[in-house]
Amino acid sequence: MAARGIAGGNMAVVVGVLLVCAFLHAGVAESAEFTVGDGGGWSVSAGSWPNGKRFKGRDVLVFNYDPTAHDVVAVSAEGYRACAAPSGAKVYKSGADRVTLALGPNYFISSVPGDCQAGMKITVTAAKQ
Repeated sequence: MAARGIAGGNMAVVVGVLLVCAFLHAGVAESAEFTVGDGGGWSVSAGSWPNGKRFKGRDVLVFNYDPTAHDVVAVSAEGYRACAAPSGAKVYKSGADRVTLALGPNYFISSVPGDCQAGMKITVTAAKQ
């Protein structure tokens, strides 16, 4: 009788682990990855790239660019409008940056002088899953 109780307990643990794995897999499967600017990458011509696309929270944007010439900065709406990266803003400089979207509007600019003013900025609005 004792062995039967242990086996039943082990089965509950196995089922619990499988349910957790299925839940985590479902969450990952729902997110998507988008390359900003598609084949052209993150550039001054990427400004209209988000048009017509649907984004969700936890989707990932991939910014591909020449890190000796550009960067990516996550900014507020004000920073976006002013083409200004405030002190403490998250600056990406690898040339192959992966950014997970938060719900709502997400604003990105290049803080290299002249880039943002030339159009190197995007707004991506992420909806609920």
